[in-house]
Amino acid sequence: MATPVLPARYTLPLVEVRITELDLACLPEVGGVFDRLLALRPAQVVLDLSDCQHLDAAAIGLLLDVHRRLTRADAALTVRNPNPRVRRILHITRLDQVLSIVSEEGPAA
Repeated sequence: MATPVLPARYTLPLVEVRITELDLACLPEVGGVFDRLLALRPAQVVLDLSDCQHLDAAAIGLLLDVHRRLTRADAALTVRNPNPRVRRILHITRLDQVLSIVSEEGPAA
């Protein structure tokens, strides 16, 4: 099997991150993880929120910042498996119209 060739602007094809808490209390730690992750210049970041129970305004701001930074680098952010509560928050804030959100069943409706 041949290894795919990435454009020079990327160093990794895909990085997957599972987040269990995403709110103001853990924002400095999670933000630091994303800073280090984005420094690796991935082509795609998949953020698994299946174990995350809540998003607050600070988390929404972080998601938008990560999305913006990846978009500027021609990379992509995908949110995977948000539970119904988190999916509702993403819908109410209209992040579901900005971010790519997928579930195990397929793309979000």
